[in-house]
Amino acid sequence: MNRFVGTWALTRLALRRDRILLPVWILVFPLFTVSSASATLALYPDEASRVEAASAINNLPVGVALYGRIWDPTSLGALSLLKLAAMGGVMIGILAIMLVTRHARSEEEKGRTELIGASVVGSWAGLTAAMIVTTVALVAIGVLSALGLTAAGLPAGGSWAFGLAWTTTGLAFAAVSAVANQVTVSARAANALAMIVLAITYLLRAIGDVSGDATAPGLLSWLSPIGWGQQVRPYAGDRFAVLLLPLGFTAAGLVAAFALQSRRDIGAGLLPDRSGRAAASPRLSSPLALAWRLQYPMLLGWLIAYAILSAIVGSIVNDLSGMLDTDQAKQMITALGGTEVLMDAFVSMEFSILAFVTAAYGIVAARRLATEEADGHVEPLLATAVSRTRFLMSHLSVALVGTTLLALTQGTAFALASAAQSGSGDRIASTIGASVAYLPAIWLMTGVVILLFGYVPRLTFVAWILLVGFLLVAELGALLSWPGWLVDTSPFAQISKLPGATLDLTPLIVLLAMAIALIAIGAARFRRRDLATP
Repeated sequence: MNRFVGTWALTRLALRRDRILLPVWILVFPLFTVSSASATLALYPDEASRVEAASAINNLPVGVALYGRIWDPTSLGALSLLKLAAMGGVMIGILAIMLVTRHARSEEEKGRTELIGASVVGSWAGLTAAMIVTTVALVAIGVLSALGLTAAGLPAGGSWAFGLAWTTTGLAFAAVSAVANQVTVSARAANALAMIVLAITYLLRAIGDVSGDATAPGLLSWLSPIGWGQQVRPYAGDRFAVLLLPLGFTAAGLVAAFALQSRRDIGAGLLPDRSGRAAASPRLSSPLALAWRLQYPMLLGWLIAYAILSAIVGSIVNDLSGMLDTDQAKQMITALGGTEVLMDAFVSMEFSILAFVTAAYGIVAARRLATEEADGHVEPLLATAVSRTRFLMSHLSVALVGTTLLALTQGTAFALASAAQSGSGDRIASTIGASVAYLPAIWLMTGVVILLFGYVPRLTFVAWILLVGFLLVAELGALLSWPGWLVDTSPFAQISKLPGATLDLTPLIVLLAMAIALIAIGAARFRRRDLATP
């Protein structure tokens, strides 16, 4: 039988499953790109201001490691999309990894692949369908980003170079994920392995860029798909030929993935399983201990990433005067941050963006409740002396404690790195306070998940839609002069712009009360409804 038989049917099934979330992500990336470009266009109105800002960034090794180098200091497009070149490549890579694993290894782990394989479906159809869906999403993101940047007033050539760089970078990591899916025995392990590769390639790119010069990066940058995307150099040469590198890497990765899949059994991985304990561990004697055991690897990875990223950004915050030394830049940052102090405004802006990322972790951790129920793990657990409330509180506790630890880690690493660079520690407490001030809004998003779980577990994805909506309001509201009532619909907009502004406790108390109410209502409903059967 042809190994690709049934690919189209599985592709349509995957598209139907992601008919809501996939369009959301396809729109979010281009909107971020266009909003970033539109915001920067007014900051550097002449070539002299652009050269000054680009030189400040290129002369700062930490900035080059974090974002990459601006290859044409006179280019407005290269300057405006600096942060989206490397960081955007990371986010695109994460999306590609998650999509491939969701529609390939996750289906196999849940037994659906074996069931479907008993019909007229080829052995390669599942992975092929996952790659098709991922490719469609990445191409759509690249095309929409290019069209949006062109409409924003940037040169068409550079816009298409940027969009295609994003697409091909994502395809490279989709191929990495396809290989990881064959090596490991679970979707979680496949994602973890692919994310490790992503982190290594980002580190290679950072070292390569720092070790290079103003004309070319170091050799290590050419070993990274993220580095390849940057070396397309949108708006700074538009080197479309470099796109052949990620495309060739993708082709080689897919050949390897299909070859590996032919050499393993369904449900197995090429890496051997680690032997489990002969007896149950006493540390798993409660639902909370089990929830922690299931979720702590993910939280540990997030904490490490937060500590590194926040320390890097904190170490460059004191050099803002060189990067943003024009009157237009100061006016824009002040408007977005809501304070008169440039550094305070920058800290506020960075923390407000990371608050959405922290809320995303809370959603992922809390949605584990719905995943456990859908996989049929809850019913055996509740057949013991464990109550529904204890089960719900176990994963909820991980979500609430995890988001708190992330906020504290972010603020502490940022503050200590900034203090070490400046030699003054008088801002440490206020910086940490600015980070944890967003916790009530973050917990409110976790409460939304619990409310949805209590009523209809399969609708917990709606929390993602709300978070993306609030993010768009926060990013575009000030730039597009949206009505105040619309901006105020976001719980994150209610938080005082710390550390420069005066703390207003009323919104924090209201948001905290709303979060508690949503959790209480969701928990009460969960105790009364029937369990969903897998």
